[in-house]
Amino acid sequence: MSSVTPLNALGEFGLINRLQQTITLRQPSTTLGIGDDAAILSPAAGQDTVISTDLLVEGVHFDLTFCPLKHVGYKAVAVNVSDVAAMNATPTQLVVGIAVGARYSVEAIEELYEGMRLACEAYSVDLVGGDTTASRGGLTISVTVLGQVAQGQAVRRSGAQSNDLLCVTGDLGGALLGLQVLEREKQAWQADPEFQPELEKYRYVVQRQLRPEARMDIIYELRELGITPTSMIDISDGLASETLHLCQASGVGARIFTENLPIANPTLEVAEEFNLDPIMCMLNGGEDYELLFTVPLANHDKLKNHPDITIIGHMVPQSEGANLITKAGQAVPLQAQGFKHF
Repeated sequence: MSSVTPLNALGEFGLINRLQQTITLRQPSTTLGIGDDAAILSPAAGQDTVISTDLLVEGVHFDLTFCPLKHVGYKAVAVNVSDVAAMNATPTQLVVGIAVGARYSVEAIEELYEGMRLACEAYSVDLVGGDTTASRGGLTISVTVLGQVAQGQAVRRSGAQSNDLLCVTGDLGGALLGLQVLEREKQAWQADPEFQPELEKYRYVVQRQLRPEARMDIIYELRELGITPTSMIDISDGLASETLHLCQASGVGARIFTENLPIANPTLEVAEEFNLDPIMCMLNGGEDYELLFTVPLANHDKLKNHPDITIIGHMVPQSEGANLITKAGQAVPLQAQGFKHF
């Protein structure tokens, strides 16, 4: 059995130095990374910088009973990169703050940062600094990410126009069903500590919950297609909630067709097992971190056969409201029933 190192054996600066050795800088705009009072970034002329912060709190956003620290670290980076993607920008640098309790070992924190390192490598992002402090409770992680986009090309939530197509990447509902599976297995384990969870058949939905991916691939593909969304948001709190955000910010309504909503077969199977309505899972699940965006109707032919983008509806005048259109043609008002932070 490998030994563990208590955090106080290294101290704050010793821990920072140890973690710094695993960090690789990839961005030419990173002039100085970890080691000083602040990082130095030198973005190119004609570029806009975007910045976003997310906070992940143990017991609220993740449960270490079933979520490995490496996955927590990866997810902490991915959800921030997803915010940058939703602005049509390219992530470049990030800083990480953690508050950690005495029960955590040096090796545990290294495992957390290994997940972050893997995500930084996947998205070509530089981890350039941050802060560590003690916590009397569980683990808290704060990530602030910077991104670059050509001047004037950042996509906001407020640009959608009536008749724009409403599109979504990937498939929906998987993260919610993955959480349902993990919570069920946790309860079984708590009732019987000898219980060994069988998660292989749930691999897809569990992966969607524990290790989501930011859809930077779609941002690059849209650029190659010459398409700039008129509005965009990432799906963290549920499709219905995010659609209403776009509608409110843009001053429009929306029509979403249930028969167009994308769901993966493994997600559908788990929804049936849990006796949950697949439409509800797709609308209100949250944490899928897919992109929801609008484009002008003229872009229809470029996107209609895209294997990973689905046109789920279109925007309408605000007076018509935001509605879900059933297969029978009935209009049902969209309601935000996703994750509530408070």
